[in-house]
Amino acid sequence: MTHDNGQDQSKQDQSGPDQTAQQDPTEQYGQPDTSGEQIEHPGRTGDMEHEPDHGERSYRGSGRLDGKRTVITGGDSGIGRAVAIAFAREGADVLVVHLESEQQDGDATVRLIEEAGRRGISVAADLREEQACRAVIDRAVEELGGIDVLVNNAAYQMAQPGGIADITSAQFDRVMRTNLYATFWLSKGALEQMEEGGSIINTTSIQGASPAPELLDYAMTKAALISFTQGLAQMLAPKGIRVNAVAPGPIWTPLIPATMHEAKVESFGQQTPLGRAGQPAELAPAYVFLASQESSYISGAVVPVTGGQPF
Repeated sequence: MTHDNGQDQSKQDQSGPDQTAQQDPTEQYGQPDTSGEQIEHPGRTGDMEHEPDHGERSYRGSGRLDGKRTVITGGDSGIGRAVAIAFAREGADVLVVHLESEQQDGDATVRLIEEAGRRGISVAADLREEQACRAVIDRAVEELGGIDVLVNNAAYQMAQPGGIADITSAQFDRVMRTNLYATFWLSKGALEQMEEGGSIINTTSIQGASPAPELLDYAMTKAALISFTQGLAQMLAPKGIRVNAVAPGPIWTPLIPATMHEAKVESFGQQTPLGRAGQPAELAPAYVFLASQESSYISGAVVPVTGGQPF
């Protein structure tokens, strides 16, 4: 596939500085007005009073992912949407996976991909089921002709202030199946299609290294994903396939007001050395780097994007 950067850039509304412009990171974004914000799970972008920045008006591509066939789970909103926008503007075709209840956000993401001049596909799937994961891989092969990059980004969390006593078996099962089982099934399926130069990128979290008691079950899965990333990277290195992870810190997405209690939402991100929550647009370049040939000697790495918090 070829990619006409000039054509794609003309379709991008970029009235301000792009992601490469030097700025003071403490002032690049203000702290979101998070006071009292609560929305229904799973959280839709349009329900938020202070919507995140996904890079719609700032991310400028340069052909770093020309012709790549990519799959992003949880690609409808938040971090996934930011990565989808960046991948498309870098020249990739993108299949985004989301829950059926998130179709509106999924459609919006596809429109942004198409505005970048690339092919966007929206797939509603419950990734807790192995067959649904298989269907996602089959759809990607059917629509895109194969898979070059898989981003395992979909996740479920639900904060429980009482910790382990308040975590039901049903919640524990949902967290494990969404965050771990799906990553395992999707990676296994994608590897049947992936050739040398392919890449798997997992979204872990600062919670994997510094767990919060109210997110005990979620933090367990994020720690497991670090181990999965490092082990799979060693296994696949001789085949020329790289596996890495991005570990976000406090990032302002619909998941936060949909799954955390009001007091936690109100102060979200203010404890970081940079003094604010991060925006999804600030994570996208890390995924682009790990998906691109520029990171050819990087595998088994975890890239922290945490606002200065130690990982």
